[in-house]
Amino acid sequence: MTQPNEVPLQMRRNGFDPAEELARARDGEGVVRVETPWGLPGYLVCRQEDVRRVLADPARFSSALTPLRGAGALHPDELARMRAGQLIGLDPPEHTRLRRMLTSEFTQHRIRRLEPRIVEIVQTALDDLERAGRPADLMANFALPVPSLVICELLGVPYADRAGFQDRSAQLLDTSLSAEELTAVRREERAYLADLVARAQADPGQDLLGMLVREHADDLSTDELIGVAGQLLLAGHETTSNMLGLGILALLRHPDQLAVIREDPARVEPAVEELLRWLSISQSPPPRTTTTEVEIAGQVIPAGTLVICSLPAANRDSALVGDPDRLDVTREVAGHVAFGHGVHHCLGAPLARMEMRIAFPALLQRFPGLALAEPYEQVDFRVLSVVFGLNSLQVTW
Repeated sequence: MTQPNEVPLQMRRNGFDPAEELARARDGEGVVRVETPWGLPGYLVCRQEDVRRVLADPARFSSALTPLRGAGALHPDELARMRAGQLIGLDPPEHTRLRRMLTSEFTQHRIRRLEPRIVEIVQTALDDLERAGRPADLMANFALPVPSLVICELLGVPYADRAGFQDRSAQLLDTSLSAEELTAVRREERAYLADLVARAQADPGQDLLGMLVREHADDLSTDELIGVAGQLLLAGHETTSNMLGLGILALLRHPDQLAVIREDPARVEPAVEELLRWLSISQSPPPRTTTTEVEIAGQVIPAGTLVICSLPAANRDSALVGDPDRLDVTREVAGHVAFGHGVHHCLGAPLARMEMRIAFPALLQRFPGLALAEPYEQVDFRVLSVVFGLNSLQVTW
């Protein structure tokens, strides 16, 4: 069994890069047996083609059959309430039913309507960062506030609550927490979300929660509303904030690449896709459980077995792009799995892309002399988090 502070293979990094042993697994067997943080043995899938195959086939690789990490002590009724509305833990048709209710709010057309407000939020965050003075923590003063405020306004969450939900989110993604600690955080977060949903049910606003209450009250249980709200809140700020922080760090380490975006913001779109691929901050989607015996890369995997996909390894597969370990923000990259693949492809991907397309050039143009204010070797990476990122990043300009 993986020890609490041992980094699982799929989460091991050497700086920005997948660890050498993870790259060897991809370039060698492609599928390797691992001990998982769930306390169960499993198989780790590393190649781009095989990862896409697993994620595209919920009939043979089930999300719903995978146990909730650290939930062994929960009463079945409480466990069922906690899993309700958790899209990433559901299979079709249940997953399809819930996702259909949300899809219209995350179309390109709807997201484009948010652009002026996101521009305002980014500019305000830049003003706050400048007022903070040099040196400043980019994570606390820019990378976290921007997506947090966006998702708060979209969902109808009071921005004043951000410190609490940011702290709980970080804990929920921390693989070093014991089962007891994780359960306590889940209960605390659920109590907060239950109050949020109760207020929306009593007085539905124009935000996403209000829309769900008004338009789908007969189709969604309260537990499902709580689950949907929690998943959107967690994903809406954690992934984008760490992409902003890590993306800037990566560009600072590659000044020629940074210059491309700073000098020509119109080139930011392919740069965002390349940073998504190269960084792959979502280490792996939740494990799937095989519903039948399957064969992947010549490895026979029995029914009822956990299968984990390594997104960083898959996105550095030479079958996807040439010279995959090189960051090149000018290249056109298609087919990466940074947002997952298949029915669980990230619902908020258009929103995350828009936030990055606005934030990266705005930051680099406001502070053309942006630089690290601490040695790279001392940068505080989040090593034991499901979402790879930074605890802080000291910068100057």
